[in-house]
Amino acid sequence: MRHESVVQKIWSLCHILRGDGIGYHQYVSELTYLLFLKIAEENGIERLLPEGFRWNDLKDHSDDRLLSFYQEMLTYLGNHVENATIQAIYAFPTTVFSHAENLRAVIDGIAKLNWQDLTTDRFGQIYEGLIEKSSQDVRSGAGQYFTPRALVNSMVKLMKPQLGELIQDPATGSGGFLIAADRFIRSTNSQDAYNEKPPRYQGAEIEKNTRRICLMNTFLNGLDADIIYGDALTDDANTFEPASLILANPPFGSKAGSRRSLRADLPYHNANKQLVFLQHIYLALAEGGRAAVVLPDNVLFEDGVGKLVRSSLMDRCNLHTILRLPKGIFSSAGVKTNVLFFTRDKDKSQQTRAVWVYDLRTNMPAFGKTSPLKEQHFEEFEICFGDDPFGHSARKDLGDTGRFRCFSRQEIGDRGDNLDLSWLRDESETFDEKSSPDDIAAVILAHLRAAVQEMEALTNDLADDASV
Repeated sequence: MRHESVVQKIWSLCHILRGDGIGYHQYVSELTYLLFLKIAEENGIERLLPEGFRWNDLKDHSDDRLLSFYQEMLTYLGNHVENATIQAIYAFPTTVFSHAENLRAVIDGIAKLNWQDLTTDRFGQIYEGLIEKSSQDVRSGAGQYFTPRALVNSMVKLMKPQLGELIQDPATGSGGFLIAADRFIRSTNSQDAYNEKPPRYQGAEIEKNTRRICLMNTFLNGLDADIIYGDALTDDANTFEPASLILANPPFGSKAGSRRSLRADLPYHNANKQLVFLQHIYLALAEGGRAAVVLPDNVLFEDGVGKLVRSSLMDRCNLHTILRLPKGIFSSAGVKTNVLFFTRDKDKSQQTRAVWVYDLRTNMPAFGKTSPLKEQHFEEFEICFGDDPFGHSARKDLGDTGRFRCFSRQEIGDRGDNLDLSWLRDESETFDEKSSPDDIAAVILAHLRAAVQEMEALTNDLADDASV
């Protein structure tokens, strides 16, 4: 049974919770309380939970007063345990169960699952799967989008996180990048070496429930992680230390709606979130640090503040590689994206001299629900990138018909520091008989949202000009 089947079985329990009048969002949130206890048992982490308040204590409790015991359990874990992470996970807990019979049915359903069919990141897999199910079943969507596992793993593999490093994600989400980085480090070192010089992790998450999920995920996977509840673009990030490695897929779109002031150290204030996040990331790197960041196309070509940010990035750092990602991998968000790889070298003279671009978008198959992105799709790019996580490996320009090209800093400057670099003729922008309605709708939505983003950027620039 694949992990999709585990997710489907858990999701099927929704029919039970509906009997208690519980909606989709409440359902996912409630399930995380129970799943955390169960997976802590499966991972051997429950020794850190107080005796009497573990999974088996709940599972084996008599039906008499089961609901009362569950409520007592949530309250105790949120208020009386010594472990600060567990307290944060169960802070202000409430249960939406109204009947003990329904709680018993859900507990029994979770207990019957075959947990061996999931990888070590069990909690992350299930949570992301449940959010995806929720977005499919609710027309308005769940409001959360996750980076495809294949892309996360490729970025981590290329960046080669090391023992003792401080690794950050300023928009942590459920913690996928941090978990993958830790798994890579553990797979390339002995347990003794890991214990002697463990990596440290920092992150920020602005959405309270998602931050709780991230705390659960990092705790269950044994990470030394400090995940703040706040906005990395504000003074909330003052506790961050200079990072050895930053891995991120920051949120796209306008910062409209927030009235909090951006940090004073960010050179170029703009309502465009991704441009502000990019500034935060290249300023947050320690000397000798490196970053891999997922960003939408408009970051590469937008004028005004966009151009200033790109120029600043290339002057302060060595932007050595851009990966143009395929269309459809963020079908819910409807955007075209890229990964920017850059380093902040100790030698100040080592700013950007050339940018290598790998085009994994043009003439690629359409990715979507029926044809997901897989790790094999990144194999050729990883070979071209090379073994050096700082981008210093010997590389070969594959010419006008190849997917990997090199552009000098002079060439980019002649383009007005426009980094939207493409050269292959796209022959795949048509729909065929095999295109599903979902994939066609995703492409249409991508064009519409790209147009809206350009209009927002223009409006912001005009507002900035008016305020001068």
